[in-house]
Amino acid sequence: MEMHLPPHEGDELSVVDMHTGGEPLRIIVSGYPEVKGDSVLSRRRYVREHLDHLRRVLMFEPRGHYDMYGALIVDSEIPEADLGVLFMHNEGYSTMCGHAVIALGRFAVDYKLVKEPQSPETQVNIHCPCGLVKAFVEYSNGKTGGVRFLSVPAFAFATDLKVTVKGFGDITVDISYGGAFYAFVDAQRFGLDVTKSRTRDLVDVATAVTKAVKSQVKLHHPTSDDLAFLYGTILTDGKDDYSSEPTANICVFAEAQVDRSPTGSGVTARVALQYHKGLIQLNQIRTFQSGATGSQFTGKAVEETKCGDFKAVVVEVAGRAFYTGVSRFVQEPEDKLTHGFLLK
Repeated sequence: MEMHLPPHEGDELSVVDMHTGGEPLRIIVSGYPEVKGDSVLSRRRYVREHLDHLRRVLMFEPRGHYDMYGALIVDSEIPEADLGVLFMHNEGYSTMCGHAVIALGRFAVDYKLVKEPQSPETQVNIHCPCGLVKAFVEYSNGKTGGVRFLSVPAFAFATDLKVTVKGFGDITVDISYGGAFYAFVDAQRFGLDVTKSRTRDLVDVATAVTKAVKSQVKLHHPTSDDLAFLYGTILTDGKDDYSSEPTANICVFAEAQVDRSPTGSGVTARVALQYHKGLIQLNQIRTFQSGATGSQFTGKAVEETKCGDFKAVVVEVAGRAFYTGVSRFVQEPEDKLTHGFLLK
């Protein structure tokens, strides 16, 4: 039986849902008003100031959930970009999202946002708020597969930095940038294991670290103040020395949101950090595992570069994304919960 919504009033929003390593991505394909601005960063500011109610409609219950993640395709001011994108989550709008780039690369080829796909790989240039990210999508016999992307310049911002974390005293953290800033700390410092401990305990610790860093460390980015904020904390298994064995981590970002994947921009930042410390060399591939789901990405530093005065690297991250469904959401005017809610 073909399913249709009965006659109704209210605006509709159409989406394609995907996941990368278990982390959801809701790609908004229609129903959004015009997003004004002359750049992707200015459009990010515009949706935050004028259209944030629609983020809540799609990310929050009853249509989403506390850990939902979304992407809104927008125009780009960069001629070589195939698309621009704004990322959204339970708190607001991020500047980079690797798991979303992996999904969007496949989506862009399948939904013909890129003309004339090429085998064995099709390049998709995605303009994220942090800059242009080049994705490469496996393509054969009309079908898309795995995706790898080349990051914006990634760099270690600060290493062995002491912050005072409520309930734990002085803790040593590293801060690194991979399109967004993250604090990194070994979960064992708190007596936790990123693959075995209760998610709630990991979230509580990571949130405490994030609050401490935000209150005690001033971040800056060489190209834009819009990028100079701490996105979250990544707890690791402490296995930063190079090994062919996977190293696990779990990322808690935004408003205590848990990434189910290994975190693409987090992998980027972690590779940059390991390279800065001399723990890996160029083109040494590491496998990163999600402490939440066991899903894996690979990452490697492929090129040295600069970001302002910071020594930086371009990082290649690879993974797979899958489709989970297509939906049309309606906002009926009589529905008192139509604007969304969250249970905390």
